[in-house]
Amino acid sequence: MKVLVIGGGAREHALCRALSLDPDVSALHCAPGNAGIADVAELHPVDALDGAAVAELAAALGADLVVVGPEAPLVAGVADALRERGFPVFGPSAEAARLEGSKAFAKDVMAAANVPTARSYVCTTPEEVDEALDAFGAPYVVKDDGLAAGKGVVVTADLKTAREHALACDRVVIEEFLDGPEVSLFALTDGETVVPLQPAQDFKRALDGDEGPNTGGMGAYSPLPWASPKLVDEVLESVLQPTVDELRRRGTPFSGLLYAGLALTSRGVRVIEFNARFGDPETQVVLARLKTPLAGLLLAAATGRLAEVPPLRWSDGAAVTVVIASHNYPGTPRTGDVIEGLPEAAAAEEAYVLHAGTARDAEGRVVSAGGRVLSVTATGDDLATARERAYAAVSRIRLDGSHHRTDIAEQAARG
Repeated sequence: MKVLVIGGGAREHALCRALSLDPDVSALHCAPGNAGIADVAELHPVDALDGAAVAELAAALGADLVVVGPEAPLVAGVADALRERGFPVFGPSAEAARLEGSKAFAKDVMAAANVPTARSYVCTTPEEVDEALDAFGAPYVVKDDGLAAGKGVVVTADLKTAREHALACDRVVIEEFLDGPEVSLFALTDGETVVPLQPAQDFKRALDGDEGPNTGGMGAYSPLPWASPKLVDEVLESVLQPTVDELRRRGTPFSGLLYAGLALTSRGVRVIEFNARFGDPETQVVLARLKTPLAGLLLAAATGRLAEVPPLRWSDGAAVTVVIASHNYPGTPRTGDVIEGLPEAAAAEEAYVLHAGTARDAEGRVVSAGGRVLSVTATGDDLATARERAYAAVSRIRLDGSHHRTDIAEQAARG
């Protein structure tokens, strides 16, 4: 089949890499892509937020499946424009993507579906903000109601910081702090059937020891040896299936990738947030372990045939991803710096490099073009081995001013 992937980050590179290894994929295209994706897919310049332009490209390519990677095009209705032209699309409608596009909408869906989540208030005035912050106390959890590229959430013990973030947003969700470790669980769905993938854990803070500001994610690993073997089934029953059923009941069925960000609290599993697409950087480690060919799964979700899919097959090993970020990320990142050592990193044992914010300069050199620049991914028989291989590959890459965390999967690897 001919597949078109929309997006240009490390998540899309991970998707394209997996699709390029699928024998059922005869042609692979990506728009707009990046310098790394160009090695596995044909790139096309297009505005990913322009549904009509994306549909025209899909028609010109004769695409049999379109995979919409990032959240912004989904919320903008790109999947709707493609479906109107008759293309099978992996990704929800704009209305269903509100599950990520609006924290308040997600809370409403969870309440209707009896999905366990944090108690919360939706605030639009300074008075409501102050009342909510006072009601919950520290640590304060303040979430921008709209899309914020993974950086719209502030968790802080400082009341002034929490209030400033809340007042800088048009509408915020302020909620109780959830204790316990966090887990990311993806699920494929066609609007009725829900097929969960393997859980992963990501690292949101910029610095070692979970210090520093929130980011889009600085690394991830899978599997989670410390998690209950019943976790996936429990979340499917209490979170994923009820949410999909509720959206279908509302007349806005969710088809695509449903991402549940979870806290394993002392009172049980609680949903922190939903996303309407594959998460970054968790996708990198989850797809590294998936043995079932990807294209058929995504097409089944896009065409309402997930119930026919046999049980997924997974590697028994582990995967670790370490994100290399540009100077000053997650602030205003410096771009245009030359990246060296990519061939050496790719030659490291059981490791490969997925591009996020990269481009080629006038001389053809790969340069930084965003905040998160690379996702260095490695596999191994266990987390310790995968982690060692990932950092061995990271050590071969040179990017002036860059930074990365040195403790991704460290605690889990130690047991």
